[in-house]
Amino acid sequence: MNNYRVATRGSKLALIQTEIVTDNLHKHYPNVKWDVVKIKSSGDINKNKLLFSVDEKGVFEKEVDRAVLEEEADFAVHSIKDIPTDIGDELVVASILKREKPNDVLIGKSKSRIESLDPNSHVGTSSLRRAVQIKRKNPNVKVIPIRGNVESRVRKCIEGPFDALVLAEAGLKRLHLTSFIVQRFNYRDFVPAPGQGAIGIVCRKDNKNLVAKLQKIEDKPSRYAIDAERSLIHYLNAGCRFPVGAIALPNLKTNRIVMYSTVFSADGTQSINIKKSDVISNASKVGRDVAIDLLSKGAADFAHEWREALEKWNSQK
Repeated sequence: MNNYRVATRGSKLALIQTEIVTDNLHKHYPNVKWDVVKIKSSGDINKNKLLFSVDEKGVFEKEVDRAVLEEEADFAVHSIKDIPTDIGDELVVASILKREKPNDVLIGKSKSRIESLDPNSHVGTSSLRRAVQIKRKNPNVKVIPIRGNVESRVRKCIEGPFDALVLAEAGLKRLHLTSFIVQRFNYRDFVPAPGQGAIGIVCRKDNKNLVAKLQKIEDKPSRYAIDAERSLIHYLNAGCRFPVGAIALPNLKTNRIVMYSTVFSADGTQSINIKKSDVISNASKVGRDVAIDLLSKGAADFAHEWREALEKWNSQK
């Protein structure tokens, strides 16, 4: 077989991520052709619906993966944080590319850091996790929900009604928009989303030949980190409506992996912080152990608070 069909969303960022994948594959398989199949996801169609108000997993992923299941495509390219941990028995995350920096960053009209923004400044985000951390850093700003692709969000900030935005650095880098970054947050101080900055490839589990091809471009440290972070989400059973921050840091030289995770109360006044480490081969176990510790310290109560707050918010719309 001299060509494969690659399913992806049609956004500029998704197409860039797909190009990163196919460029890497081309180095190993120069005679193979990789045909891109653009799929429109429900998350792209419902552009006016805020992500945290959608009580559904995989809004950016399921239609794309359905194309793989129905053999309209051979594999799919995603941002790892868009892939649910329960993608089904027929599919597998076959490969994870070298992760970009997982940090969140601030962009803004001024060069002010988030702590120095004027009272009532409008700071945009599409993420509950970011929103609560923004308010913890500067309680005087107004956090405003924002939708749209990364480029349109940046435009709304630079040209429009927003004074600042908090976004993932990885997306800005891939879109060549890093010149707008005002402040990079330390991942210990402003905890990123599990999987942030990583690209994953999903294919059918029974396609052993293709799985082997895709694993040629996998980055092992990134795989260990993502295995830990996805294990955390699986055992915590946290969807996108409950803000969880986590970062796993593997070190091949020491053969260790350390993981940091934070969850927040709905009003942002409380947090639970966990750190765990283990040998690198126990990456998934580290994620599970962190989830168990978070739950034992009250994470389920925080989740209940968030559900009540979101239900109240939705009922008032």
